[in-house]
Amino acid sequence: MSAVQSVDSVALLPAYLAAGTAVLVLVVDLLLARPRATVVVAALGALGTAVASAAVGAAGERRTFCVGADCSWVFGGRAALVGAVVALLTLGVLGLSAPALRAGRSPVGEYCFLLACSMTGGVVLGAAGDLITLIVALETLTLPLYVLVGLRRGSLASAEAAVTFFVVSVVATTVTLLGAALLYAVTGGLHLDRVGALLAERSELRDLPLTTAAVALLLVGLAFKVAAVPFHAWAPATYDGAPLPVAAYLSTASKLGGLVALLAVVQRALPAEQTGPVLAVLAVLTMTVGNLVALRQRRTVRLLAWSSVAQAGYILAPLGALALAAGRTGEARSAAYAAAVAYAVFFVVLELAAFAGVTALRPVGADGGALDDLRGAARRYPWRSAAFGLALVGLAGLPPGLAGLFAKVTVVRALLDGGAGWLALVVAVNAVIGLAYYLRVTAGLWVPTAAPGTTVAGGAVAVPVVGVVAVVLAVATVAAVVVGVAPQLVLDLAGR
Repeated sequence: MSAVQSVDSVALLPAYLAAGTAVLVLVVDLLLARPRATVVVAALGALGTAVASAAVGAAGERRTFCVGADCSWVFGGRAALVGAVVALLTLGVLGLSAPALRAGRSPVGEYCFLLACSMTGGVVLGAAGDLITLIVALETLTLPLYVLVGLRRGSLASAEAAVTFFVVSVVATTVTLLGAALLYAVTGGLHLDRVGALLAERSELRDLPLTTAAVALLLVGLAFKVAAVPFHAWAPATYDGAPLPVAAYLSTASKLGGLVALLAVVQRALPAEQTGPVLAVLAVLTMTVGNLVALRQRRTVRLLAWSSVAQAGYILAPLGALALAAGRTGEARSAAYAAAVAYAVFFVVLELAAFAGVTALRPVGADGGALDDLRGAARRYPWRSAAFGLALVGLAGLPPGLAGLFAKVTVVRALLDGGAGWLALVVAVNAVIGLAYYLRVTAGLWVPTAAPGTTVAGGAVAVPVVGVVAVVLAVATVAAVVVGVAPQLVLDLAGR
């Protein structure tokens, strides 16, 4: 066999564009020193990456860096979907960041560079075909966020959030690497498909204590990344301490990346009879704890953070069907994987719209504030409040937020097809619990305040600067409506 591999540059085009965007941002910032030009380059790079991902994915599956039948880069429909979504989320977060960058609250060059680096990790993650590529891509997605979380100058909460996120992520990465090393020791393979084939063919490998330890460590390490209970404690403090646009990125692109990594190892490498029960327990704990704690929140971003934890439980729920024999048939497994990816896509669109709504209703550079600060906001900013309310209603799974409704229906249907009716019932009960806080916040937007220009708490209401933020809010809202009326398109892409 030749040691020289042919490289399919077309398959790598989205990764080239994402990484090239990061390099070009640095060059433009160094040579021109014009913040607006730097932001425009980053935005065009993100848009180009999204278009390239869609175009390459539409041409069919492409593989490169292959040794025999095992490939480290597999760019198909799902990788294209992930790459395009991550790039568009990056573009949206850049838009949300524009007012703060214009006000000089963060260094523009460094901010755009770190965001582009994180986008590169997300694009590569979707196409990763082996454990090394998967973990390196996941860390490339996460590493720049340590710095971005701490960019609120003069904020102790921001510094504490950055340290918390750093420590937890380092521990999670260590655990994941240890699990991958043990899995390599058992199978002698790193490519996901080869590891999965070896474990499926040789039952004696599955029965080894070392295999059980490897599976447990991999699942625990990746559960940290998606903020699944009981590995979730870092999320509320980190989201609340980070700048609002960075919190939006953490809750959308970063969570999507964690799910893609978890799904890759569960679908292609790890034995379903071992992962299924663990994922079912994680799903139940995550959605239940997230919803119950969200009921008691009084700060906007913390409520969205706990809501995001609960939503991670809904995303994991279809994978819990693997715990049962009926959920491990070929058709049931395909439906479960597609449902998890589709729910994640529906969720990140609605979550971005929710964070865009908070950003549009708050002063430039401010944190999310308390829920009382948003009371009566609809009387002053009706359209922004309506878009924010639509995102919250969508996350709750109620019409007219059809994206959230179809997402939950998709999960329940996948669970019923897999014979996990009890888990579908848990999802339904938690969806009802979630209605309480989503509708409370939405209704509060139309509650009259004590006096014009004040909140019920008596604080002055500062008029936020909109512009680009309003555009992002409008686009995210339109996107949520579009995916809500065409859910099958997302499901078809997720199942490829």
